[in-house]
Amino acid sequence: MTAVTDEDQGNSTTETGEPKGKEKEKEEARSKAGRWDDGLIARRAAAADPRGDSRTGHSRTDGGSTDSADPSDLTDPSDPSAPADAPPDEDDVRPQVEAYGPSGGPLPARLDALRELVGLSRARLDRNTLAEAGRVLDEAAARQRLSSRHTVVAIAGATGSGKSTLFNALAGTQISDTGLRRPTTSQPIACSWTDGAAGLLDRLAIPGRLRRRPHPGPAAFDEALQGLVLVDLPDHDSAATAHRDQVDRVLALVDAVIWVVDPEKYADAALHERYLRPLAGHAEVTFVVLNQIDRLPGEAADLVLDDLRRLLDEDGMALGEHGEPGATVMSLSALTGDGVPELREMVGRFVQDRTAATRRLSADVDAAAARLRPVYVAEGRPGLGERAREEFTDRLAEAVGAAAAGQAAEREWRRNAGRACGTPWLRLWRWYESRGLPGSLDRMSQALAPPEEEPTARQRVEQAVRTVADDASAGLPAPWAQAVREAAFNGAKGLPEALDDLAAKAAAGGGSAKGSGGSGRFGTASGRGPATGVALGGRPARPPRPKWWPAAVLAQVSMTLLQVFGGLWLLGQIVGVLEPGLVVPALIMLAGVVGGPLVEWSCAAAIRGPARRYGQDAERRLREAAAGCGRARVLDPVSAELARYREVRERYVAVTEFSTTGQ
Repeated sequence: MTAVTDEDQGNSTTETGEPKGKEKEKEEARSKAGRWDDGLIARRAAAADPRGDSRTGHSRTDGGSTDSADPSDLTDPSDPSAPADAPPDEDDVRPQVEAYGPSGGPLPARLDALRELVGLSRARLDRNTLAEAGRVLDEAAARQRLSSRHTVVAIAGATGSGKSTLFNALAGTQISDTGLRRPTTSQPIACSWTDGAAGLLDRLAIPGRLRRRPHPGPAAFDEALQGLVLVDLPDHDSAATAHRDQVDRVLALVDAVIWVVDPEKYADAALHERYLRPLAGHAEVTFVVLNQIDRLPGEAADLVLDDLRRLLDEDGMALGEHGEPGATVMSLSALTGDGVPELREMVGRFVQDRTAATRRLSADVDAAAARLRPVYVAEGRPGLGERAREEFTDRLAEAVGAAAAGQAAEREWRRNAGRACGTPWLRLWRWYESRGLPGSLDRMSQALAPPEEEPTARQRVEQAVRTVADDASAGLPAPWAQAVREAAFNGAKGLPEALDDLAAKAAAGGGSAKGSGGSGRFGTASGRGPATGVALGGRPARPPRPKWWPAAVLAQVSMTLLQVFGGLWLLGQIVGVLEPGLVVPALIMLAGVVGGPLVEWSCAAAIRGPARRYGQDAERRLREAAAGCGRARVLDPVSAELARYREVRERYVAVTEFSTTGQ
């Protein structure tokens, strides 16, 4: 029996080497006989209907699935004692294909978490970063839709390592070509021990003419191998690029892999750096076989095997020793058969365990999570603490001039008190000062004071935003740190103008912003008209007067009347209208002169505390308004980004929580 490994060999002859015409006649003869068996691809059994009509199970001639056949119409072709016309076993109602859907274990939860993680991250991470995770999800979904009773194991190796010889030894027949010409295997060849693997082989893109069944014999009837789908791959170091591409494609889809190495190339860098080291996390579904030990004399095989174990350990691949999970490492000779039964027994236990697909998918999730670790795991504990929030509020309050507004409000309170409780002569002088006439002290102080630069307040706001963005993004992975900064800067675009409006309202309410317009602290036109009568936060435009102010005003009026009365009395005595007597009018006038400043000083002392509290209240109101504006425009968007990061971080933890590789 000759196996076909090259597409060109199937042009004029069939896989058995006979002309197509003769093979077609044989197939027609088999069909007429009601049963046919080509010994290579598929075997069909036709059961005679007790009522007289014959029913034949329809299966693929490429060794594929018999899903369309009634399970009761099929007989087990691996049983040599079963006659061709034996009636079906009515008790055997097992489906030929069972969808892979593990009901327990952490894998479904991890896949769901990975799916949510990818969905939440699409707006923040680029497509290339999530490509591997998306591929793992797609492959997991595709594998779960296929048979759970089959385990796909690929045999991979370098040129001349003897993988095709080992493939034939496990199958018990000459299926894959072997020879001196390199490369000998040009396309993947599959051998399935049971029916129902068509979907898996279609997923591997193995054509029907390269799908085989074991030759009837001990290997084909081995119960432990029932459910095994063995795939012989081309050389991974082949000079043909297409061969290497096929190896990479199939290795990403199979459930397990047997790496065949020889004493000459077991330390080849191409094998370790390109395959074994990147796939170290898949140790539980990996077999590493040292072939051709018949070429090594004495104890050389043990020495080479120990060195191979050392290299695998350096690659980070866990070795399954002393009952621990990890890669299986052994030596054999596929040519002489030494060690092949032991490998067949190990593979049989591995297949019957039926957890290879779960292990492979779990390792794929681990690998995808390890690649995503730099974009999800932060250094330290990033976030926006209370200290950063307070510092941001302080900078905004400084930029909006909250302290200056509080001082202005306090001065306004004192000024109103002075107007109400001050002496008439002092009020007259203050009126003169308020007019800003040439030579007045107020005019001179304004002329000497340097004007504040308009960009200063805007720069303070920008600095505050940069600082809070840096504090919030410190330690975050680069994509999320960039998202936090963008949220802060986008929200701060209209912040100076909003703060300028707040400052303008506060100034208008305090009575210090008069006129029809002007430039705000941030270099923007505030466009405010006259004082609206209500300041920021709804407080009155003018400071409220205490209840004792009328009494103070009455006392000041009395002192003024005493001064006037005493003065007139003295004037009348001077001009001779009244009788002389300077003592009484002088004392009355002196009482008024001394009492006026005394009342004013008493009122100033009494209003010191309320004026300070009034100024502090004005500063607090403006500070809270600036803080609210900054919180709504900057802090809330930044907090939303941080909350989004924490959410995806929790999903990432769920993905890695039950990691089987420790990644």
